[in-house]
Amino acid sequence: MPSRKILVTGAQGQIGTELVVALRNKFGRENVVASGQQDLPSESRGEWEPFVPLDITDKAAMAECFEEGRFDVVYHLAAMLSAVGEQNPEAAWNVNLNGLHDVLEAARQHGVQQVFWPSSIAVFGPDTPKEQTPQETLMRPTTMYGVTKVAGELLCDYYVEHYGLDVRGLRYPGVISSEALPGGGTTDYAVAIFYEALRSGRYTCFVREDTVLPMIYMPDCIAAAIQLMDADNSRLEHHNAFNLAAMSFSAGELAAEIRKHIPNFQCEFVPDERQQYADSWPRSIDDSAARREWDWKPEYDLARMTADMLERLGKRMAAGTL
Repeated sequence: MPSRKILVTGAQGQIGTELVVALRNKFGRENVVASGQQDLPSESRGEWEPFVPLDITDKAAMAECFEEGRFDVVYHLAAMLSAVGEQNPEAAWNVNLNGLHDVLEAARQHGVQQVFWPSSIAVFGPDTPKEQTPQETLMRPTTMYGVTKVAGELLCDYYVEHYGLDVRGLRYPGVISSEALPGGGTTDYAVAIFYEALRSGRYTCFVREDTVLPMIYMPDCIAAAIQLMDADNSRLEHHNAFNLAAMSFSAGELAAEIRKHIPNFQCEFVPDERQQYADSWPRSIDDSAARREWDWKPEYDLARMTADMLERLGKRMAAGTL
């Protein structure tokens, strides 16, 4: 495997935490630089090194980082998610879109070969087909997060077409992970439910029991990003914003699956403002383009994911790290 110098922004987020580990296992620790908005405390610096503090809303700092780092590849993960973004739409626009623009521009100016940028099912709105949502379809989102993701997809396409920058990306569904908590998204319930099932045997879910959303388990999430970046460019009809699917289930089905392992688990459904965001999103995704163009195939379904999540979190709880 040829050596690559890689930068991961938003490295301490839900996806970045595990992507950094996977990339370092593949390319060598010294070749993968993690970055976050704030510098690390001394007690955790060794765990993350090499690490650079980087505020992606600071254009000058961005340019300096890219000039000094001489990166070949950038995984740009720093973002404000849907629920948090609705609390501060102006900040969401600045981080998600202005930050993306500055990353793409710095990449163009400093010889970066590839950029990975994750989009989301939040690009879809209430008028989008809910079942088997197509790769190309109507996108009129109702959240600022979704608006920035639609605009970001178009911006990435612009840099591909006008500058020849190899920008690739995925429309992620809800991401379920055992290592890091999510960062304020509408699908966070599908992670929190596991923690509370093990801690207390009870969970109050903020969406309705019949709410069905597309989801993906973190091992598949990470594998898809790396697989797409390794894909033969000549096969790609699309570059960024590939629809990605793994499983779709309702909140009630997830609770029922957990009860197969924890029979006394109780889940109450009390929808809050996040229900309206969930209602505007697809129930299932057509990811045939990803399967055709770079052989995407998920490994985890609901049953396998649930068993693995509970096993991993149970071990962390027993070890006192949860």
